Amino acid sequence: MMPKHLLTLLLCLSFMVTFAQKSAFPVLKEGKPERVGMSTERLNRLNRVVQEYVDKGHIPGAVTMIIRNGTIVHYKSTGYSDVEQATALRRDDIFRIASQTKAITSVGVMLLFEEGRLLLDDPISKYIPSFRNPQVLDQYNPEDTTYTTVPAKQEITVRQLLTHTSGISYAGIGQKNAVAIYAKHQIPSGIGTPEGKLSDAMLALAKQPLVHQPGERFTYGLNTDLLGYLIEVVSGQPLDQFFRTRIFEPLGMNDTFFYLPADKQNRLVRLYTENKEKQLQLTPMRAGLTPDFPKENGTYFSGGAGLSSTVYDYAIFLQMLLNGGEYKGRRLLSPATVRLMTTNQIGDLNQGINKFGLGFSVATDRTAARLPVPEGAFEWGGIFGTTYWADPEEGIVALIYTQKYPNSYNDLSDKFKVMVYQAITRSNQR
Repeated sequence: MMPKHLLTLLLCLSFMVTFAQKSAFPVLKEGKPERVGMSTERLNRLNRVVQEYVDKGHIPGAVTMIIRNGTIVHYKSTGYSDVEQATALRRDDIFRIASQTKAITSVGVMLLFEEGRLLLDDPISKYIPSFRNPQVLDQYNPEDTTYTTVPAKQEITVRQLLTHTSGISYAGIGQKNAVAIYAKHQIPSGIGTPEGKLSDAMLALAKQPLVHQPGERFTYGLNTDLLGYLIEVVSGQPLDQFFRTRIFEPLGMNDTFFYLPADKQNRLVRLYTENKEKQLQLTPMRAGLTPDFPKENGTYFSGGAGLSSTVYDYAIFLQMLLNGGEYKGRRLLSPATVRLMTTNQIGDLNQGINKFGLGFSVATDRTAARLPVPEGAFEWGGIFGTTYWADPEEGIVALIYTQKYPNSYNDLSDKFKVMVYQAITRSNQR
């Protein structure tokens, strides 16, 4: 029989291990930058830069957040959520995050992957038969939008959808011929289009030609909307319910929705564009697109562009990935799966000077030579002026959200990266 003092010691050690495991990835909280090797004085330089962009009328406002090794070292709102009413932007205001939705949908697919419900190299037609025997655009006549096709050499795979190498383009903003073809067949982009159903749109998309052979090159497109429908088919849940029960509630992302509840709609920032004189004006309504789509009682759940969220909510999501798939004691993914998602999955193909993982752009040595973001950092953004990146090497999560479409001052994103890394006084790699 084990002596009482040894039994007590073992119980204490077991408690300490359990407590340490639960405390390894605590809830994000604000703390002094110096505690995690950053300089308060140097971080304040960012405040001046963002304020200048607001004062010059380049942007209505911005919310910025920087996290180092799990501690929020900078979290600030600057400017206005409503310029006309001079309503100050708040840190917890809600933004249309558009294509930042894609990473969340990609995580949803990987949840099903980990459960053995699909494999990355499965053909999408295994789950959605309408995509069997895809055709590739051959000759196109812009006069009447008629075209000829050739058979695809292979089926589209789940991996190709996650990496935007399937040959599917984008409605509205994609390859010119595809934009015309998709418009003719009323394929929505998912950006500000609350009416209709994702299933109907994706089944209509299945009848349209690919713009190139699957796996041949990187083409940004409706791949992630199709993955959203894949989630619905495999899980048996509408995409909004799947996100709520499998991702948002477990992580405590309480302000992320396709369509905002009534009690949160007053926190949605107004959306701006520029007139011919380069002055800010409210983004006008266009046929089929309303800037206030998050306030609609919508039925279209765009896995590629439909969500609205806060900086804090999305920071939780990114910190979960930086933690190897865990946050606040809840594990969504394994570290091995996170590694897959943030590793080059397109081989010798390129996405600009970056590579692409499973839902993320991944920084390369060429990226690191241009800006101080190291190789292996992963990032993306949204068309309405939101952007983020996460850096496993230096333990950085950084987000800057504005509300402007199109965002004509993209240099602010580069300056933001410079401002973050110049504030590091102690590298994690020492």
